[in-house]
Amino acid sequence: MSAIELLPFAVTFDALTNITFWTSVGVLAGTYTIFALGLQINVGYTGVINFGQVGFAAIGAYTMAILVSDHGWSFWASLPVAVAVTVAFGLLIGLPALRLRADYFAITTIAAAEAIRYTAQNARELTGGNQGKLGFGNEWDDVSDKIEGWLESLGWSDPETLFPLLMVVWGVAILSALLLTLLQRTPWGRVLRAVREDEDAARALGKNVFVYKLQSLSISATLGAISGFFIALNLNFINPDVFQPLVTFLGYAVLILGGLASYWGVAVGAIIFWTLLEGLRFIELPLDDAQIAALRFILVGLALILLMVFRPQGIFGKREEMVLGE
Repeated sequence: MSAIELLPFAVTFDALTNITFWTSVGVLAGTYTIFALGLQINVGYTGVINFGQVGFAAIGAYTMAILVSDHGWSFWASLPVAVAVTVAFGLLIGLPALRLRADYFAITTIAAAEAIRYTAQNARELTGGNQGKLGFGNEWDDVSDKIEGWLESLGWSDPETLFPLLMVVWGVAILSALLLTLLQRTPWGRVLRAVREDEDAARALGKNVFVYKLQSLSISATLGAISGFFIALNLNFINPDVFQPLVTFLGYAVLILGGLASYWGVAVGAIIFWTLLEGLRFIELPLDDAQIAALRFILVGLALILLMVFRPQGIFGKREEMVLGE
């Protein structure tokens, strides 16, 4: 093999040893860990198929951005209000839709998420339409600068701009996974498993299955809103295109990689998925950008197919967790 033939691989290797690359991947992986933790408590532990998680992220991000940039709220004060608004929307969807059969509920959630996106696109005075919203991260920038100063005092002369966000997003992701793991070990968590395995049996034991499903959806909405905050801070800008249905299905890819009913598996799945997807950007082939982008998703899809063939339960999942109650 000639030196010319080896050159693309050298370029790829150099890119993959760049701290900027790993910081960017880390922020995406941490954000999608939080995002997919919400899917895990729905799908992996309650048996609720939620295809609208991106809608929760959109509501959280837009509520925060509107309160800060249009109404002069403190960024920090806007966060709990944005979470509350997102949970309220989740309950609004869940109250009528959770009584439907699982597949109908899934369709309802993706329709609701698309309704949110189209509302954001057309309610220009409120959301900025396709122009989007910005100018909501000034208070976060101050915190980020303080963290950078702390890193410099420890000897890092030129910290990566996104490194403070990386630290915070993974702090929140790890804390969320820990809290959910502890919660799952309580009697409440065991009821969720019972609901997933056999709703009728759970009802026969006197459990209000509908209320437990609503609670699961509310936690998912909370995590969706938090992931929306980090999406907004990472981009420093939001518009409707940021919240395409694809985001939810990328979350499901993370969930499949990590395995059902494994909160920590979600984190590992997110790291592997985004390392693979972003690393494939540096493959040099005689193709245009659109073809390279398509090839990346084809290769990731093939990896997921192989995983399903040889380990369908995911990296940390168990086969018995794959059988959901009807």
